Amino acid sequence: MLHKCLFLSFFLNIILAAQVTKTDSTLNKNPKTAFYLSTVPGGGQLYNGKLLKGSLVFALESFAMYSWLENAKIYRDYDTVDKPLPKNRYLEKRNKYAWWVIFIYFYSMIDAMVDAHLSPFDQIMNTAIEDTKGESNE
Repeated sequence: MLHKCLFLSFFLNIILAAQVTKTDSTLNKNPKTAFYLSTVPGGGQLYNGKLLKGSLVFALESFAMYSWLENAKIYRDYDTVDKPLPKNRYLEKRNKYAWWVIFIYFYSMIDAMVDAHLSPFDQIMNTAIEDTKGESNE
């Protein structure tokens, strides 16, 4: 089941990357679109052209999800398998990774929206003040 979920998420990420790379990077990005695309971990970052950040978010989300599910399985089957840690330690680890999954997911959504909102920032800051209005400031 976990492998199917990871494969599906990876497949959606690749499809999204293929669609995003066709866009022109000089256009302003829409924060609403970045938000919707970030429902797939790393999708909003790929939309904004941040390929490394999108891949990192996807990898971190996948690792946290895997660790959460693995610790939940160990906690559930603790009595049948001999493990070196006490049972409550696997419960704590499961809960910790569940919080990481939630944190990374919402962080990536917020980061994608902020990046999209600030996409024209460099272009605006590199233009002279006189050029923006067509008049000089004398």
